[in-house]
Amino acid sequence: MSSTVTSQPVSQTGTMQPVDGGWMEAPVVFGDDPQHLGYLTLIDQVLIKQRIEHLEVVIGWETVNKYDILNSVGQRVYYAEEDTNCLIRNCCGPRRPFDIKIFDNLRVEVIHLYRPFRCCAWIFCCFCCLQELEVQSPPGQTIGYVHEVCDPCEGVGKIHNVRGNLIALETIQIRELDNTTQVGTITKQFGGLLREGLTDSDSFTVTFPLDLDVNMKAVAIGAAFLIDFMYFEEK
Repeated sequence: MSSTVTSQPVSQTGTMQPVDGGWMEAPVVFGDDPQHLGYLTLIDQVLIKQRIEHLEVVIGWETVNKYDILNSVGQRVYYAEEDTNCLIRNCCGPRRPFDIKIFDNLRVEVIHLYRPFRCCAWIFCCFCCLQELEVQSPPGQTIGYVHEVCDPCEGVGKIHNVRGNLIALETIQIRELDNTTQVGTITKQFGGLLREGLTDSDSFTVTFPLDLDVNMKAVAIGAAFLIDFMYFEEK
């Protein structure tokens, strides 16, 4: 069964305010849920908060993106870091291919996001420049994909897992495939005029049902990273 998520540019509102709460206590996982995604069994929302890189602000040189992934009370659930070289970052900009590694509190990589390079000449080759993201958890085991589409009637993106259709996302609302039941959202948070104007450091809130499959929670988190690069990485 695969899940499909369609998306359009994200709203600029949000209510989650992070605090310095340290790391979330590691849960004990029972049943069929994977141990490496145990944190996701206990939460129904995360805040993905990109760190401000001061060197990037001063000289405009694109540096490695780093993110804190927090729960609703500001405790760190995961830490994410981009793995790209300097040449790729500064030549390709926000359309660059990347690997993003997401770590737990033991510095173990639990989720891996891979975005391949796509042609930038979108006017001439719409279909070969469509963006996609592969989500692996644990690294090396694919659990889902995020795909951009070129059909305005379907939005600008889809998400699916490797088993079949599960959920759909329209206008950054995660819905059941019958489009009647909303089961989550991805929301861009406004970071203030100074932060928004001088940096490309962004924050997103991702909400989902507490009992949603943890693999799909991980894929929804991955979707927020691709949305960031597609719409908000430019200064």
